[in-house]
Order: sequence, then structure tokens, then C-alpha cells
Amino acid sequence: MNWRILVSAPYMQPIPEKYRTILEKSGCQLVVPPVQERLSEEELLGLIEDIDGVISGDDRFSEKVYQAAKRLKVVSKWGTGIDSLKKEIASKYGVIIRNTPNAFTEPVADTVLGYILCFARRLPWMDRDMKNGTWKRLSGTSLHEQTLGVIGVGNIGKAVIRRAAAFGMRVLGNDIIEIPRDFLERTTVEMVSKEELLKQSDFVSLNCDLNPTSYHLMSGQEFGLMKREAYLINTARGSVVDEPKLVKALEDKKIAGAGLDVFEVEPLPHNSLLRRMDNVLMAPHNSNASPSVWERIHEATVKNLLEELRKP
Repeated sequence: MNWRILVSAPYMQPIPEKYRTILEKSGCQLVVPPVQERLSEEELLGLIEDIDGVISGDDRFSEKVYQAAKRLKVVSKWGTGIDSLKKEIASKYGVIIRNTPNAFTEPVADTVLGYILCFARRLPWMDRDMKNGTWKRLSGTSLHEQTLGVIGVGNIGKAVIRRAAAFGMRVLGNDIIEIPRDFLERTTVEMVSKEELLKQSDFVSLNCDLNPTSYHLMSGQEFGLMKREAYLINTARGSVVDEPKLVKALEDKKIAGAGLDVFEVEPLPHNSLLRRMDNVLMAPHNSNASPSVWERIHEATVKNLLEELRKP
């Protein structure tokens, strides 16, 4: 059997030789187009008609794309988040969506603590001052004096909570599903309403999926509830935050700052006001960075793809 496979996941471009060999020996002909972050609907429509399977990133699949995909059997997502793949629509056209749950828990949780430590200890700002020839001590806080609010207590949220508890932080949690009692008792996290979490937290970490209930979960009203000295950290999905409202909250000093790994538009436009804000730390959707994790995801993504293609 010969299958045409579209490889659009940036982290698998170019395909490591090990996996290219596995795919080609399994009868796959690889189509590897240029990709900047993700394929748009228009780009997918120009490629998808004779494709049997996709190794995807956050490509913009739509009903039009699935309608045009005459042979498509499976989309194997490199990573966890499948919001851009429109699973319900895919199912309507007989396309299976596979992903790698719990893919990036450890590096993302590390990133959240990294942002917290940078803000609490003022490390980037003192480093910049020193390199500019300025000897200036900045006021910092100890994490055991601070409260962390975690919105979304799934795999990543739990890993963030475990790390924060090790630093002695008071931790508040919020989720739409019930969290196992043994985890709550072991970590002493307090589950509270979103409103109460926002009012009490010195740091608010977003660790939820993007879905209809979490779209613009953080908007003007929510920023108005936060402490003026509090920081927002988003390593989830850009659209969990209403970005213009975040910019306004930062400009109006309603919150102290933000650590952002994800954005509503990626790559972040060069004219984004966030780029000019001294109290914002940013990264290019890179909290998943870890060679051993990437290797595991490569393997799982290829395995998921071939499993579905081989089914009768």
C-alpha cells in the first residue's frame, strides 16, 4: 500500500532520518511543504486533495479542507492541542484525529515556574542593568510569601502545583471538573471559584485547553479582579486571553506584568504593543522545548499515523 503523507508539523521539518526511513519503508510518500508556524486554510486546500494522512502542527483545518480531502484518513497531531483540527467536523468526514496526550507536561510546568521566579526575583531586569553598567539592587519577593492561582488543573496544572508547593507557595486552583481528593490533600491546593482565585493570587497561571468554555477566559472583567501587583502567565493557548484587553490592563497598570509563551496571532506581529512593554516577558511558543520530549513525540506521532492508516 502506498500513502501520500503531508508533513506540516514544524518540529518534524526536516523529518529526522530515522522516521523518514520508517515511513518510507511502510509505504509512505512524503509531502513536505514550506511551513511558517502552521498551514492556513488556503494553503491546506492547495495540498490536501490526494493526501491520505497528515502529521500536523496547529494547521487551520476547516470544513472546506475536510471536504476537499478526498482520501484523507487520519490527522496525527504532533503534540496535544487539537483545537485547530476541528475534531467534530473531521469525524463527520470519516477522518480520525490522533494526538499525544500529556506530551509537554514537564517542560511547560518548568517554564511557568521560570516566569514566576523571573518576576519574583527581578532577574532579567537586574541582568540588563548589570550589562548596561548599572549597579542597582531591585526589590524582590520570596515565593513562600506568594499565592499562585492555577486555572486548569489537568496534567500541566498539577505539575505546576507540585513545583509551586515545593517552593512553599500557597496555591489556589480552579477547574470545571472535579479534582481527585488525594491530589488536593497531597499538595494542599485550595480549589476556589475563578473570581476568588483572581482576587487572591499574586501569580495567575493559565493551564487549560482552548475550547468554547475557555475562549477569552481572561478579558477585561477578569483583569479588573486581579491585584495590581499580580502577574499573568499564559503557556496554554493564545486565545484563552483577550489580547487587546490584556494590553489595556498592562497600560492602565491594572496588573503588574505578564509572561507569555503563546499569542492570539502567531508569529506575534512586529507591531504588537506587547513587544514594547518592559513588564512583559515573551517567548515564541517554545515552552515545549526538550530534546527527550521531542523524540518521544516524534515516535508517538508516527506510530499513531501508521496505526490508523493500516486499519481496514
